[in-house]
Amino acid sequence: PADMVRPFIEARHGRAPVRYPHEDLAEPLEGTYGVVVFHEQVIDIVAIMTGCGRGEADRVRRGLSDPESQGRIKVWFAQHAAANGYDAETIQRTWEIVEAFGSYGFCKAHAVAFAVPTYQSAWLKAHHPAAFYAGLLTHDPGMYPKRLLLADARRRGVPILPLDVNKSGVAHRIELVSESRGAKVWGLRLALSDVHGISEAEAERVAEGQPYASLLDFWERARPSRPLAGRLAQVGALDAFGANRRDLQLHLTELHRGARGGRGDQLPLSGGRRTASAGLPDLTSAEKLSAELGVLSMDASRNLMDDHRTFLRELGVVSAKRLREARHGETVLVAGAKAATQTPPIRSGRRVIFSTLDDGSGLVDLAFFDDSHDACAHTVFHSWLLLVRGVVQRRGPRSLSVVGSAAWNLADLLEVRREEGLEGVAARLAGAGGGQGGDDPEGGPARRRLAGSDGQPAPAGSAAQDPMERQRTIRMSTGYEMHPWADLRPAGEGPAVGRKLWHQSPGSAG
Repeated sequence: PADMVRPFIEARHGRAPVRYPHEDLAEPLEGTYGVVVFHEQVIDIVAIMTGCGRGEADRVRRGLSDPESQGRIKVWFAQHAAANGYDAETIQRTWEIVEAFGSYGFCKAHAVAFAVPTYQSAWLKAHHPAAFYAGLLTHDPGMYPKRLLLADARRRGVPILPLDVNKSGVAHRIELVSESRGAKVWGLRLALSDVHGISEAEAERVAEGQPYASLLDFWERARPSRPLAGRLAQVGALDAFGANRRDLQLHLTELHRGARGGRGDQLPLSGGRRTASAGLPDLTSAEKLSAELGVLSMDASRNLMDDHRTFLRELGVVSAKRLREARHGETVLVAGAKAATQTPPIRSGRRVIFSTLDDGSGLVDLAFFDDSHDACAHTVFHSWLLLVRGVVQRRGPRSLSVVGSAAWNLADLLEVRREEGLEGVAARLAGAGGGQGGDDPEGGPARRRLAGSDGQPAPAGSAAQDPMERQRTIRMSTGYEMHPWADLRPAGEGPAVGRKLWHQSPGSAG
């Protein structure tokens, strides 16, 4: 495609002069700093330089997308532009711009249709962040999983208010959390509609019956199914009724038996409103987080990576926030929950796996080129929590990614840490490539101990990989040989009971 973005940004911010292919084209290109961006500008260029009408110029513009007609258009353009007095160098330079535009471009109306909601969204995010995230989570545009939107809201300082059958609506809503000297802090209240398996009618029935005086009152008036009531108890939506979440599950079981004609014992109540304790231990912090992921597909109470901070510090992992300070070419260890995986086609025909990790402090963009697929592809596609070794690639002051050379399932490494200690983890990392993590402000000695010592990224097809896996091929009956990882699918049922916790692009393998 034409290189439009970088010259436009550089010229807009005064870091580069505005240049026009010819002074006659200054008027149509002035608004975009000399860069051809819109269909209308191509029409103007063709019409001005060849002298044809705008109708004919638009037909020429449409013909640029056809490779077979480009040659004829090029000859026609050169002849008519020369007849209008333009020199060969100007004609050639202008044609290169017009030809490149043919592979990528859009009309001004298309740009406005994207630009207006983009500016509106940016303004809402800056001035009314809680309302912005409430709308985004409710309408769910789908590019990012909801747990990632929630993590971004948390980083923006928006209080996350838990699911509550007395306060949550069908959709996400905002609530005033505090007010001091006229400054209001709004929180984001999670929605009933996000509960796994809840129907629209059930969510509306729960919302319409608010408030509920007790668990028994909720059971009788909201009439939830037993599985739904259990899921609500798991994620704390029934906490207002008193007992802990295991106690509530027991009481719900008794209510269900009574509704089916069983013993129907009177629900134990304290003071008529609060559910009495049954003496069961409450869910642990880890169990509560697991329930949130399973029922809501979101880590609502905290970011799930918060539980692994100590381990990541031991490994010398660089957080997304600190990665901004990393040098171009530096080898780093990064980790996080997989937020997205894409495998788009590229010009060279080589397969590139793009993935994004969320570590609670921000996002890390990863790229795995085909020479790393034997070592990494299976892990990247089939794991949710990832640890990746790679090299920092900077494309600008604020734009960077990590080119991955080795990947591990972080959940497996956590288990190794518990059973074998840090030395066991070091052996796993050394066996998977032996590259070292470089020197970074968050790692130092631990990183050098765990990631190796030669300062180079791990080679593809490392010793830790199954030899059969490295030789894996997929050959069709016709003799056509597919990419070794073309048949890979997501890892299957995870903690979210089949609900997606990361985004995958259409047609991608993962």
